[in-house]
Amino acid sequence: MPDVSAADLVLTGGRVHTVDAQDRIAEAVAVRAGRIARVGAAETVAPLIGPRTRVVHLHGRSVLPGINDSHLHGVWLGSMWPALLMDQLAGSGGHSHEPPPDGMPEGPPRLETEADRRRAILRTADLLASFGITSYTEPGLGPGEDAGATGCFGSAALHDYAELAAEGRLKARVTALTLFGELDGRSSAAELLAGLRDFKPPADVPGRFRVAGVKIFADGIPPMRTAWTDRSYSDGTHGALLVDGNSDAEREAALRTMIDAAHDAGHQIGVHATGDRTTRVVADALATALARDGRDARHYLIHGDLLAPRTLTVLAAARIGLNTQAGIPVATEPMIVDALGADALRDAWPTRDALDAGVRLSLSSDAPVLTPDWRHGLAAAVTRRGLDGSVRGEAQRLAVAEALRAYTVTPAWQDGMEDVKGSVEPGKVADLCVLDGDVFAVEPRELPSVPVRMTVLGGEVVYEG
Repeated sequence: MPDVSAADLVLTGGRVHTVDAQDRIAEAVAVRAGRIARVGAAETVAPLIGPRTRVVHLHGRSVLPGINDSHLHGVWLGSMWPALLMDQLAGSGGHSHEPPPDGMPEGPPRLETEADRRRAILRTADLLASFGITSYTEPGLGPGEDAGATGCFGSAALHDYAELAAEGRLKARVTALTLFGELDGRSSAAELLAGLRDFKPPADVPGRFRVAGVKIFADGIPPMRTAWTDRSYSDGTHGALLVDGNSDAEREAALRTMIDAAHDAGHQIGVHATGDRTTRVVADALATALARDGRDARHYLIHGDLLAPRTLTVLAAARIGLNTQAGIPVATEPMIVDALGADALRDAWPTRDALDAGVRLSLSSDAPVLTPDWRHGLAAAVTRRGLDGSVRGEAQRLAVAEALRAYTVTPAWQDGMEDVKGSVEPGKVADLCVLDGDVFAVEPRELPSVPVRMTVLGGEVVYEG
């Protein structure tokens, strides 16, 4: 018998970009009990409209899967917004989380209490809902930052998230990684091993919050000459790993020990790795760990500023993801040239090359480093145009459809939830973003001006503009 029970919500009369395997476009979508019940032509969805169905006439507006920002510091963003680090640190390398140099703004005061942290998380919840974001990854909360300067990254925040999720107050699905070292700072194999053994994160809240794995900071960033590189910097140095050790060899061995231990404990691993030597070593270490047991762990590199072609091949073959930010290269390319020379640009932020090599590419904001508004990130990925109008790394441009997948289905893969979310298909959760225009119809540089009109999370309207 056909399923003709009434839907709770129907969106009809628009362009529904399903972002399924065929990138099909429909006219309408029906939602029932928090999941997508039917997608297709308006007349095929109409039979699910009942007396209590809310019907939204799109009038040509477009519907996308809910956006997944797969690397976003939610507590920190809520404490800083609308300030962004890229604005404050424009002269010091972009996506560094280190304290600003003398004379730079210090940002908000330290979050001291549970009320402070919860307020920041809820502020982020409202903000992201207004952008159509229905999932995000909080990449690094844990005991390594319990005494941190900001109060935004300690282990208490994990419990705040779990409690807010259980209370039904989050407006997005949140995945978190634990952190056993310092944010953008030192760590040690001993600390990570002790954390894996002794630290007990809060229990998952199904469908709303879960602790998926471990974040490791392998190195710094190239513009600050703190990334570990094969090329030498202009001052003759090569940077170093952030892991404790008395030599490059000792630090590399300790990093490999950390990766092996986290993998063997069953965790997903996200590694901040930017220098070409670091990305090569991390890719090899993750691939070696995966080859031991064949587990589909969804490990991934974060940022990946410098990636040689061989490293991309290793990532693709081992099913290791790459999570990067399209807005970083258009802002910091001159800093890379100053630090490492123009030759380094051949391997800098190779988003096009990564996709062509078969790497699973996720785009994210790293907010509050960059704005959490994904429309800016998608535009940057497609145009490689900075705020000053300059186009940088033009050969690495993505098509609109590719960039959209990097904000939807591929982050769902990173979360291990590609069968649950990331596209508009029957049976998946009803996470939707409604735009006043069509991402495929406007000039990419104009996308940030296209308003978000509605955000739906699990069938519930959490934002309506």
